[in-house]
Amino acid sequence: MELLTALWNLVLALLAVIVTLLHSLVPWLPLIAWIAFWLLAVNWSKLYPALMERGGIVGVALLGLMTILIWGAIAPPDNGEYALYGLHVSNFVGKTVFVTGMFVIAAMCASVQLTGVCAPCCLFEEPVVEDHGHDDHHH
Repeated sequence: MELLTALWNLVLALLAVIVTLLHSLVPWLPLIAWIAFWLLAVNWSKLYPALMERGGIVGVALLGLMTILIWGAIAPPDNGEYALYGLHVSNFVGKTVFVTGMFVIAAMCASVQLTGVCAPCCLFEEPVVEDHGHDDHHH
């Protein structure tokens, strides 16, 4: 009977550890999802030329600016300013820091993927283009 009690206590202790770990990880899940998306779901070998060589970065910068303006207008901080590493910054400066940080994380994911570090995880298969042949046969 002592063995069953000890096993039950072990199960309860493991459950408590798992619950504590989940409570610690839940606030970080959006950031983990952001990193996983930009690192594993985006084909940076195709997106990087579109951003840097064809001017797509202008659209991304404007999207970031609109995000800052809209987010700052609809969700100001409670006391009107943010405390960032001991600095007290205004609403829009704080939002600019947050949005810039998210863009920097995405750019870091791009550089990691382009170096080939996560190549086994990032296998992007191109869709096969079917030849529809523009001859006299109608479908």
